Amino acid sequence: MEKFGQETWDKLSSLPGVPDSFMTYTVYDDVLTVSLVQEASSLLDVSAEVLLKLFGEHFFAFCKKAGYDTMLRTLGGNLTEFIGNLDSLHSYLALSYEQMNAPSFRVEMTDDGKMLLHYYSDRKGLYHIVPGIMEAVAKDIFDSEVTMTIVNQSEEDERTGKKEHVVFLVKQTNHVNHRGKALPGTMMERCVPLAGEKHRLDRAVVPSDQGSLLCTFSPRYPRKLWVDEKAFCNTFPFHIVFDENLKVRQTGVNIQKFLPGLHARDLTLDQHFTIIHPQVTFTIESIRKFVNSQFVLKSNKDKHSSLKLRGQMLWMESLGCMLYMCSPKLRSLQELQDVGLHLADLAQHDVTRDLVLLNQQRLAEMELTNQLERKKEELSVLSRHLEVEKEKTETLLYAMLPRHIANQLKDGKSIEAGEFEVCTILFSDVVTFTDICAACEPIHIVHMLNSMYSKFDRLTSIHDIYKVETIGDAYMVVGGVPVPMVTHAHRVANFALGMRIAAREVTNPVTGTPIQVGLC
Repeated sequence: MEKFGQETWDKLSSLPGVPDSFMTYTVYDDVLTVSLVQEASSLLDVSAEVLLKLFGEHFFAFCKKAGYDTMLRTLGGNLTEFIGNLDSLHSYLALSYEQMNAPSFRVEMTDDGKMLLHYYSDRKGLYHIVPGIMEAVAKDIFDSEVTMTIVNQSEEDERTGKKEHVVFLVKQTNHVNHRGKALPGTMMERCVPLAGEKHRLDRAVVPSDQGSLLCTFSPRYPRKLWVDEKAFCNTFPFHIVFDENLKVRQTGVNIQKFLPGLHARDLTLDQHFTIIHPQVTFTIESIRKFVNSQFVLKSNKDKHSSLKLRGQMLWMESLGCMLYMCSPKLRSLQELQDVGLHLADLAQHDVTRDLVLLNQQRLAEMELTNQLERKKEELSVLSRHLEVEKEKTETLLYAMLPRHIANQLKDGKSIEAGEFEVCTILFSDVVTFTDICAACEPIHIVHMLNSMYSKFDRLTSIHDIYKVETIGDAYMVVGGVPVPMVTHAHRVANFALGMRIAAREVTNPVTGTPIQVGLC
């Protein structure tokens, strides 16, 4: 509506199958989305690809207005990090939008320094939204220009069926800052430009072999890992280590408690778990392809007690094993109970503890929001119905009373009887009306009178005279009442001439000839 106007949306919303309103936490079928895009494309004479890209730009602006601005700005320090954390953001939003079917993103840097964005989704035909979002993100958050070109498009067979795979070539052009200067080269200079000389002192006391405060910081790794096996398994009770053949090599204590058979000699990890997100096959090759994505695994227990794990995959080249550092994926305290866990089973450092408690309150707020939206929509519908009924009432009121008197009654004012010394009154009736009534069906009489009175009523508006009453075939009007006027007699006379002409267009149901009207 902001770009193409209310009239365009009214035309689209009038299409069959389009709901009167859209609720925030309600899931709508992609068939409806595609249908709306196609109809809008035809209506506006704009290609569907352009519309989807515009939708992507608008969606980013909508997310900012909806309060996700700070969250989006903290996803990454550059566009590559931002894209790499989109799957994590979608996982978080799934706590609120439980049935959300979000795409997966993966960034690949080629040997010649080019950035390729891999887009995976089982919702076909929506990939043109991505350039719109990314260009808006780059411009608003990273002060740069981005152009995206499709270099490959295919369908891949995954565990859940065919998945659309689109590869974009991303070209980014950075801008200078508002003062016309390039951004500082070090993290310290960017973060604390007003800190005086303190950062130089900090840099001086950091030994050269123990790291650096510059952007070229290199981590210092210990020669020996100062954590024993028992402490590690207790501290990270939900981790899993497995090899290239998916054979489990190590697990946290709570994984062992929940799945005691996980270390069986002939069993592999895919026999105990299913990958829920990203939707890929359970092989080392597929997992390594999405190693920067957040992985959600679901235990293959019965439906009511299955455990979902959410975490990060880390490939350990020296051991030839994959470390899955994870924690239970829970939305509420009820889910915690359903899988047979307690808050005590979550490590003290695990933010899942806080997340479950906070989301418990958030779910209650969401339900209140849903109820508020439903009531708001019901109120809107009732308001529209009330306006329609109000218009009908006003039409009936104006048909019975002069408009200015009706308006005074609507305003709650009392109307006193008035006296009009000079006015003109006209009476009319249908000649031989009694004989006509005796010779034909009542419905024919009704049709004749409706036709005649409709024409006469239109004449009263033209000549600005007041219809007092209609009884049967009798029609009474008055000029100069209730608004006094000098030309009342002329107006009534002209009305009478108009009645004669209008009567010729009304047919006598008995004879089939025009009716005759008597005037006095």
